[in-house]
Amino acid sequence: MKGRFKYRIYPRPVQKYRLAKLFGCVRVVWNDSLACCQEKYSLKEKKPTNSKLQKLFITQAKKTEDREWLSEVSPTPLAPLRWRGWGWVKSLNDLNQADQNFLTSTKGKRNSRPVKTPKFMH
Repeated sequence: MKGRFKYRIYPRPVQKYRLAKLFGCVRVVWNDSLACCQEKYSLKEKKPTNSKLQKLFITQAKKTEDREWLSEVSPTPLAPLRWRGWGWVKSLNDLNQADQNFLTSTKGKRNSRPVKTPKFMH
């Protein structure tokens, strides 16, 4: 049995600013990757691997003029050990899992209710 806990945090203004920047970066990486995956799917091409998506939308994106502001935020923020790995890379892993859940759902391999396609974050 899995337990659930609710936590409420009260970040200071500087922490609020950093969290907002981090969440904005995560949203941009997710949306860019999802757009790429949907384009590949519509062209009936193979979906890029996670490492390829990381290279395209994290490493190389920082070097472009439009996305150079991504380098201001660490992709894996310093956090307690149990939360380490959360950030941009985690959002790509979550996108991959959401995509796999959708595909198995459309093939009828899931016993639970049907899963919809991953959506863009606003």
